[in-house]
Amino acid sequence: MEISQSGKPSASLKRVKIPEGLFLSCEGCKEILLAKDLEKNLGVCPKCGAHHRVSARDRIAFLIDPGTFSEFAANIAPADPLEFKDTQGYKDRLAGARRKTGLADAARVGEGLLGGRPVVIGALEFAFMGGSMGSVVGEKIARAAERAAVRRAPLIVCSASGGARMQEGIFSLMQMAKTSAAVARLHDAGVPYFSVLTDPTFGGVTASFAMLGDVILAEPRALIGFAGPRVIEQTIKKQLPEGFQRAEFLQEHGLVDIVVDRRRLKETLRVLIDHLMPRTVNR
Repeated sequence: MEISQSGKPSASLKRVKIPEGLFLSCEGCKEILLAKDLEKNLGVCPKCGAHHRVSARDRIAFLIDPGTFSEFAANIAPADPLEFKDTQGYKDRLAGARRKTGLADAARVGEGLLGGRPVVIGALEFAFMGGSMGSVVGEKIARAAERAAVRRAPLIVCSASGGARMQEGIFSLMQMAKTSAAVARLHDAGVPYFSVLTDPTFGGVTASFAMLGDVILAEPRALIGFAGPRVIEQTIKKQLPEGFQRAEFLQEHGLVDIVVDRRRLKETLRVLIDHLMPRTVNR
């Protein structure tokens, strides 16, 4: 450090202000990373492989061929039939989530190409009230399944949710049956459904469409379950094995088909689509 004769730091030594958001700490290894490096690596830590949470927009962008995504049902918004209020009114919570995410609700659905193959895709936005499933999320997933059946295009849904949205009460719980019925009709139509479980996937989402895929994929170390471990232990009065709600444990016990790195997810889905819906060869 350059010091003047008075013993104070020289005026030529300037304080450099680091822009906010330039660096971040990895959730896995705690290493300091350049945010742009993490973004280039699809939100996966280049040092330890930890999968950081990403937005619904980014997740769709990772999977769908550039310039081919067309969103539908974008402006559907929920009502407040119960006029629910806890520490804050439901309408106020919705307004805050919309400002934060730029979305009308916690799901995006649309059509596009994946490796040149037409698909219908949906993704839940965890930043919107924890990706909770209310009437709008249920409606969007059901519409996506219905459109996939009509188009005979595979359905892909990436889940990231804390479960049912308590502010909508029974209207939220009804979405479990609604989405499950839509997926069942898709199955009857012979169109494959790929469910991608990300961190976290819980509650009514796990108990409905998230676990009904013809192939269930999960990201490494994703937390997946219905209730939290403390609630389960208090209910069954038993100590649960460590990591029992992680993707790898669920794969070992047959609840998840494949755990796949996010950087390989698009190619994995492309291979699965080609296998389950072979291209028609003109002779």
